[in-house]
Amino acid sequence: MERTLAVLVVVSSGVVAGVLFAVALSVLPALSAMPADRYVYAHQLLGRNWDPTMPLVVLGSTVADLVLAVAAPGSSRVPFTAGAVLLLAVSVVSHFCNVPINRRVKAVDPADIPHDWQDPRPLWRRWHLLRTVLAVLGAAANALALALY
Repeated sequence: MERTLAVLVVVSSGVVAGVLFAVALSVLPALSAMPADRYVYAHQLLGRNWDPTMPLVVLGSTVADLVLAVAAPGSSRVPFTAGAVLLLAVSVVSHFCNVPINRRVKAVDPADIPHDWQDPRPLWRRWHLLRTVLAVLGAAANALALALY
């Protein structure tokens, strides 16, 4: 049972890292190249499936890591704990940094961008890159934990 959970946490944390990496590599440059109205419209579309799904995957992986940090054999406990801490950090950055920006962008009408609108893309990108690094490190910690299992 624990070994199956360990495989699932490696897969789920890998999905988190992969999605965030793909956004950093491809989606962010595309969004940055768009005029403000197209960016707002695209950002609103991209969040429709992301917003309800990714928190469940990230937090589910974190909980699985915590279970494994307690239940797994001794040599894999430390990397499972590290995976949990790193994925929790992804969640914290997302919740307190990226999500508030997302809410502000969702509130803007793409056809009527205010004259004093502050473009959130540079700040959103910095927070996204931080959570991407944290997610990749979390996935690596989980892979190491599984290798040591």
